[in-house]
Amino acid sequence: MTVLLAKVVETCPSIPSQWDAWTTDGQYLYLRYRSGIGTVDAYDTPDWETWPDVPDGTVARFGTPSMDGQISLDEFLAATGLELAPDAEVTPWPA
Repeated sequence: MTVLLAKVVETCPSIPSQWDAWTTDGQYLYLRYRSGIGTVDAYDTPDWETWPDVPDGTVARFGTPSMDGQISLDEFLAATGLELAPDAEVTPWPA
C-alpha cells in the first residue's frame, strides 16, 4: 500500500534531517534521519510532548548506524517507499 503525503515541512536540515508530514488521509508522520538511520512514526499531533513513545520507526525504518545525519527528502522518500501526492505542499528549511 502506497502512503501519499499531502504536506511536508522540513523542521531541521541536518543532524538530524527531519520533517513533519501529513498523509492525504490527514495522518501526522514524523520523519527523521539521524546517525545513518531513517525512521517514520505516526502520532496524533506534531507536539512531541504528547507522544506516548520515543520515535523508533514503527511505520518505516532504514539504514545502518553511522555518523551520517543528512539526507534529502527525495532520498528519504525513496528509502521508505513514501510518495508525495501530485499536489503536495512541500516547505523546505528556511534558507
